[in-house]
Amino acid sequence: MRERHAIGPGDGLHDGISDGGPGLAAAPVAAPLLKLEGLSKRFGALQALQDVSLALHPGEVHCLLGENGAGKSTLCNLVFGVHAADAGEMTLAGEAFRPRSPADALSHGIAMVHQHFSLVPDMTVLDNLLLGQVRGVLDRKAGAARIAAMRERYGLALDPHAKVQDLSVGERQRVEIVKCLVREPRLLVLDEPTAVLLPQEIEALLSVCTRVAQQGCGVVLVTHKLAEIQRVARRATVLRGGRVVARSDAPAQDIDALVRAMIQRDLQAPAASVQAPRASRMAPPPGSPTREAALLADGLTVRDADGVVRLDNFTLLVEPGEIVAIAGVEGNGQSELGAVLSGMLRPTEGRYFVCGEEMTRATPRQLSAAGCGVVPEDRHALACVTGMNVAENIMLDRLDRFRRFGLLDRAAMRREALDLMQRYDVRAASPDVLFGGLSGGNQQKAVLARELTLEGLRFLLAAQPTRGLDVGAVEAVYGHIRAAADRGVGVLLISSELDELLSVADRVLVLYRGRVMGACPTAGADRARIGAWMAGHRDKEDVAEEVAP
Repeated sequence: MRERHAIGPGDGLHDGISDGGPGLAAAPVAAPLLKLEGLSKRFGALQALQDVSLALHPGEVHCLLGENGAGKSTLCNLVFGVHAADAGEMTLAGEAFRPRSPADALSHGIAMVHQHFSLVPDMTVLDNLLLGQVRGVLDRKAGAARIAAMRERYGLALDPHAKVQDLSVGERQRVEIVKCLVREPRLLVLDEPTAVLLPQEIEALLSVCTRVAQQGCGVVLVTHKLAEIQRVARRATVLRGGRVVARSDAPAQDIDALVRAMIQRDLQAPAASVQAPRASRMAPPPGSPTREAALLADGLTVRDADGVVRLDNFTLLVEPGEIVAIAGVEGNGQSELGAVLSGMLRPTEGRYFVCGEEMTRATPRQLSAAGCGVVPEDRHALACVTGMNVAENIMLDRLDRFRRFGLLDRAAMRREALDLMQRYDVRAASPDVLFGGLSGGNQQKAVLARELTLEGLRFLLAAQPTRGLDVGAVEAVYGHIRAAADRGVGVLLISSELDELLSVADRVLVLYRGRVMGACPTAGADRARIGAWMAGHRDKEDVAEEVAP
């Protein structure tokens, strides 16, 4: 008879069938669309995958779980032909399958949305979508019509004529997703596709996954978000240390067990589930000395090269020890605000101060020297040098401390980097590993380790700090951010994860088309009201509060 679900160690994949004894016939099981048996992959000294087996059936969404560095992306890349397995076999629709390249995988009907973008920045959205799919003369008009049809079908809005380099991170992810969907694949592999999407965009994508599966396509979804697993997963497999350690035929019922299998411990409530609001920041006792605001933004305005206002008269005060959150749909001024406050973009108008010192025209180096930590939303472009090793990246803003007679004391730098790697759970074979060889989540944790331990830290700008992190790492990151605020650091937190913002921050502001649409304390916040602000709607109560003396 068929079991409802199974959780167990990963020496193979439980198929959910048990022997019912004489007279009991097992229900027929559809042949797998994709079957992996005993896959192993090593990169130098790192055993990325070891004896991994699983099966994906037509018409199901199979969620792949695991901490950062567990081997999920490596497994996806084996299926997509980016890497070749050292051992093991794959079959696709009953036939032996060993893709020689991504092009080979595409020709077999497999499409993949990668964790890191694979777009050409100086080309338009339309040309990126047509790239490799059209031979001969490009019919851009027909291509634009196809994009419009995809938008209507899946709710993933795109401007076909916009250049990719001008898009926000979330918009670029949409391009990646549509680029796969226009191929109408029979197997769709999604490596953390919702990490950069807003709640309404996530819901649209999950609906897409469900509809695609209903049409007979198999879907592999790599995700850390438990709500997504409960929403769409037919089955789930957990990787840890490159091995299958658990699987479930009913993931929605087995969430707690899946999380325990993934991180080898129970999460600390409420931080991990990010459900309980942050305790209100206590006012300083009477008679205590007045401290300068951690951040004072006065009328910050940004116009782009075409004169379009991207950030409009943004004014904000963040007090020492306070966490203020910025919410909003991608592309509404968050990126421009982050660029201004990190010294990457000069505002057209306005000024900003950190602890009373004007930093409007400061460089990133000057900001670091002034005690400003910055976690940018695009870590690859702005937060790291992938060709350098982990120790060099973690110590990038404090290399002067390790100079001896004009040379770097690499042994001392390595020791301190290793200590931070252990404190912030950055998983790598050693501090000498190339930064580009780390998983996306471990790269993010390394950036956080550097910025949160900046000497004299007084203000922290954290843009999408948990993007690409698993549930255990999210818990740890917000624990470190809370600890920094408890030490008196003012924090401006920009994130697309509304639940996280409401649980971590003291106040939340919503940006819409570059303007502050609304603001409120997070304690007892009205989610419906915040959602309306994110959509650009304000009611009479909002207007009355704005004009009140």
